[in-house]
Amino acid sequence: MNFENKLISGELIKRYKRFFVDVKINGNSITAHCPNTGSMEGLLTEGNKVWISKSNNPKRKLKYTLQIIESNGSKVGVNTHLTNKIFYEAIKKNLIKEFNKNLTIKSEVIFNKNTRFDFLLTKEEFKAFVEVKNVTLSRDQFIAEFPDAETSRGAKHLLELINAKKMGYDAFIVFVIQREDCKKFRIAKDIDPNYSKLLEKAIKNKVKVICYDCKFTPKAIKINNKIRFNEF
Repeated sequence: MNFENKLISGELIKRYKRFFVDVKINGNSITAHCPNTGSMEGLLTEGNKVWISKSNNPKRKLKYTLQIIESNGSKVGVNTHLTNKIFYEAIKKNLIKEFNKNLTIKSEVIFNKNTRFDFLLTKEEFKAFVEVKNVTLSRDQFIAEFPDAETSRGAKHLLELINAKKMGYDAFIVFVIQREDCKKFRIAKDIDPNYSKLLEKAIKNKVKVICYDCKFTPKAIKINNKIRFNEF
């Protein structure tokens, strides 16, 4: 997933009101959009190096968007709006080995009146709903975790993936770890016990879990290596 423009580096000052972040660039302070509604635990230390992008849209009130934070020497992608784009590109380029090549891909597909899933993948007899989640949290070395805050929306998606599986679809939840420093993935049971229980239920109902980390370049974020999921 390539960025629209070259990223600009700076230093984090603070995040506030959830959607705003102040960044110091060449001694000046600018306000950027923070495209992440989670707690961003462990990432918001003042002085952390950050990378922001500048929009080409003249109508935007905030011209800049926070994209990456460096924490303890590791880059972390925080823009949740990019997660589906990263996954989509990986599917198109056959980078996720769990899926067949040359799938038909549809985005934002309505499942029922209350739910739409991120993707519907089809090929001949294969039909699968896929929900994609962005992962930034790492509290222990080399271990990524999700979620970083309670997620009622995430819980609803798990229940609906179970329903999709019962209706004859394959069902997947894909955790895209926007980090390079993790070798394992686990659910943060202490942060959201309900989500942990529902994912365990989903797995028992044959919903499949896939985890991949990402690789960062000055121009892009791309799916990289499969990460081991530490089950319950």
